[in-house]
Amino acid sequence: MAILSDRWIREQALSHQMIEPFEDGQRRAGCISYGLSSYGYDARVSDEFKIFTNVDNAVVDPKDFASNSFVDRKTDVCIIPPNSFALARTVEYFRVPRDVLVICLGKSTYARCGIIVNVTPLEPGWEGHVTLEFSNTTPLPAKIYANEGACQFLFLQGNEPCETSYADRAGKYMGQRGVTLPRL
Repeated sequence: MAILSDRWIREQALSHQMIEPFEDGQRRAGCISYGLSSYGYDARVSDEFKIFTNVDNAVVDPKDFASNSFVDRKTDVCIIPPNSFALARTVEYFRVPRDVLVICLGKSTYARCGIIVNVTPLEPGWEGHVTLEFSNTTPLPAKIYANEGACQFLFLQGNEPCETSYADRAGKYMGQRGVTLPRL
C-alpha cells in the first residue's frame, strides 16, 4: 500500500469525479480549513445534523435504531450537548476507485476541543456522502460549523485492485445520500 499525493487526488477528482464538489487547495480564511492537502483531502460537514437526546429514554441499538433518540436540525452551527454525539454528512460525494482504501480521520482543531470524529474506512468501490459521527467528550456544549472542514481523508492505493469491492457485494451503505442511520 502507498499513500497517495495531492497530484493523484487532484487527477482522480477532476477526471473521474472521485470527489464532488472538489476544492483544489486548502481554504482557510476565517473558517476551519477544507480542501486538497499534501496527502489527503479535508472534507466539509453539511448543514444537516441528527443530534442525539435522551428525552424519551430511548436506547441506542444498532439493530433497531429508534427515531425518537435524536432531533433533526438544518443549521449553520450545530450545538452538541455535553457527553453526547451527533450524526452529519459530508458536503462532498465520494467515488472510491477499486484499488484504493480511504481512511477518515478527525481534524486536530476539533480534537483539541474534545470533539472526536469517528475513524472510518471508505472501502474500494464505495460511493456516497460520508456519514460523520461527532462525539462531544466534554462536560460543556460543543459547536460544529457547517460548510467548514470536519475531517481529513487519506487515500491508500493497493498493489492491485481488490478481488471483491464494496459495490460488487452490494454493501448496505452504497450510494447513500444525506445522513444515513445504521442498517442491518
